[in-house]
Amino acid sequence: MKTIQKIAAVIFASSLVALAGCAATKKQESTGEYIDDSWITTKVKSEFLNEPTLKSAEINVETFKGTVQLSGFVTSIANIDKAVSLARNVKGVSAVKNDMRLK
Repeated sequence: MKTIQKIAAVIFASSLVALAGCAATKKQESTGEYIDDSWITTKVKSEFLNEPTLKSAEINVETFKGTVQLSGFVTSIANIDKAVSLARNVKGVSAVKNDMRLK
């Protein structure tokens, strides 16, 4: 009976270690956060594609823990403002960092 308890303890300890490997840190996302951020990035890019005044190929979108970072070179301040506005209105976005520059 003690052998079964030892095996169960080893399996339990192994599962705890495996779960700890999926946990988030300040500089690393959990698996769930990564999936959420990928969805947010896709949604923001989709909004840019649906906006005729924006050239979506000029704007790079990256998301980390709900914060969207926009970068690239655009042709006007109005395009910068529009891109930031669209990104802020996407569900799940907690903040937007604007690193876009004028051409």
